[in-house]
Amino acid sequence: MSSTEGDIIFMGSIPKLYESYLVPMIFAPYAADLASRISGRPLSRVLEIAAGTGVVTRELARILPASVAIVATDLNEAMLEHAREIGTSRPVEWRQADAMNLPFPDGMFDAVICQFGAMFFPDKAKAFSEAHRVLRSGGIFVFNVWDRIEENQFADTVTTALEKLFPDDPPRFHARVPHGYYARSIIEQDLAAGGFTAPPDFTTLTARSQARTPVIPAMGYCQGTPLRNEIEERDPSLLGDATVLALNAIRERFGTTNISGKLQAHIVTVEK
Repeated sequence: MSSTEGDIIFMGSIPKLYESYLVPMIFAPYAADLASRISGRPLSRVLEIAAGTGVVTRELARILPASVAIVATDLNEAMLEHAREIGTSRPVEWRQADAMNLPFPDGMFDAVICQFGAMFFPDKAKAFSEAHRVLRSGGIFVFNVWDRIEENQFADTVTTALEKLFPDDPPRFHARVPHGYYARSIIEQDLAAGGFTAPPDFTTLTARSQARTPVIPAMGYCQGTPLRNEIEERDPSLLGDATVLALNAIRERFGTTNISGKLQAHIVTVEK
């Protein structure tokens, strides 16, 4: 399995660890913000792509009127299954779907929303063209992407720490994928290539990542993301060592209890 293939695989124990460790720590602070950006619009059908374990889906179900139909999709069935098990406050349609080949007719949705998923699309312009296609005229596409890794302290600390364990070929999943798609000019080009002619709006939002102990970010980043796939490709026996190394680096930088690190992301909104 190549690094590119492993970058989009969320299976095995990853969904549970992702939800337990990463969702409260880094995804929940942005989920409410993203959902709120469509809540005041006239809506009848909303599509979420790359829904993961459903943190934004649950927020959409909570704040949108019951008359608004919500369809939540993800490429990884294991992530959707975990989202289904957690559940939502009202019915949601869960569908396994590739963002680059959505199984929906043209103009079906009033809004398309995507939290921290665009970075994973192998062909971002193609995925954006699909979002454009399934939106009605006047509909809105809202998504967010992480800023560069240096602006996201826990991820940066873990990535740097693992260079000591793998000096010849350090695993760079977090720098390469989640934190590798932040340049406004490139995002604008991809949106235009996907058919969006209106100028997108960009907002940079800084938040804090909170954890009771360094174990939480160490486990979350090393074992609850495809970074785990990269580590195990190099040497499966070193997953525990890598996690401990990350834990010690986080402890040294942020302390031993009630730790906090900077998060930073860009929110992009564009109308059809």
